[in-house]
Amino acid sequence: MALRNTATLAWRSLVQIKHNPFELIDFSVQPIMFLLLFTYIFGGAIADSPGEYLTFALPGIIVQNLLFATLNTGVGLNTDISKGVFDRLRSLPIARFAPLAGRIVADLIKQAWAVSLLLGVGMLLGFRIVTGPLEVLGVYALLLTVGFAASWMSVLVAMVVSEPEKVQIFGFVLIFPITFASNAFAPTDTMPGWLQAWVRVNPVSVLADATRGLLNGGPVAGPVTQSLIWGAILLVIFAPLSIRAFQRRV
Repeated sequence: MALRNTATLAWRSLVQIKHNPFELIDFSVQPIMFLLLFTYIFGGAIADSPGEYLTFALPGIIVQNLLFATLNTGVGLNTDISKGVFDRLRSLPIARFAPLAGRIVADLIKQAWAVSLLLGVGMLLGFRIVTGPLEVLGVYALLLTVGFAASWMSVLVAMVVSEPEKVQIFGFVLIFPITFASNAFAPTDTMPGWLQAWVRVNPVSVLADATRGLLNGGPVAGPVTQSLIWGAILLVIFAPLSIRAFQRRV
């Protein structure tokens, strides 16, 4: 029953896209815009050519987009609560946590779409995957696992703020700085020494390195393990807090 309820509400969230096509901007237009801008504006300055920079930057852009996409989970949940959707769902004979689980599952599907889109456009621009199918599947598994863990931060914020816009503000306050103060867009050794110390332990850098290793070849075991550890830390801290706040809110 609970799984069926979750699947039904996840489908509801996905179907809503056709009624609100602007939601596709976050998962389609914006990632492509970032990819094109960074490749052709910064590529020649940071690397020898845009093509060489694309090989380095595409994994980082995928990671950045993944983390920003987790905000949609919180925005959607807060919107549903503010508009009384949760009150209507609570009156139905469904599992209590199905609305929350359905939203998270739907957003994971959207994130998988965004990863596929960025890889596809990147390959049209000249990016080449030098590893095999198993490594590509590993990229999806790793990114969606970490994305699932990171989404609980957005859920927690959604439960404690009154408006969806405040969830987005959270993104600019926290996610924006940690994604740009990482090696997602520039090599660590080009940065000041004091910043390099942070960049090396930044979870965004670790996840970007893991994605590069799985797509471009190179070290994999260390970055993947560290990324999973960061994901576990986020899950252990924020999932219980989010569930407790959810129970109080609805």
